[in-house]
Amino acid sequence: MTIVVKAGPGDSTDSVIRKFQKRVVAEGLVQEIRDRSVYRKPSELRQEYLAEKRRKIMRAKRYNR
Repeated sequence: MTIVVKAGPGDSTDSVIRKFQKRVVAEGLVQEIRDRSVYRKPSELRQEYLAEKRRKIMRAKRYNR
């Protein structure tokens, strides 16, 4: 992935760096790097997915009274 941030005529280097950091977070690169840094078995991924699904269901039950 290529991230390009163009500096405007009145932009300082700090503002360009801030724009770049926001774009990196928005693209999800930070999260992807964290996810890829450690190998997790498919069974672990499945367990986490199901646990998150259960949490969402419980949250929905709690607040939809």
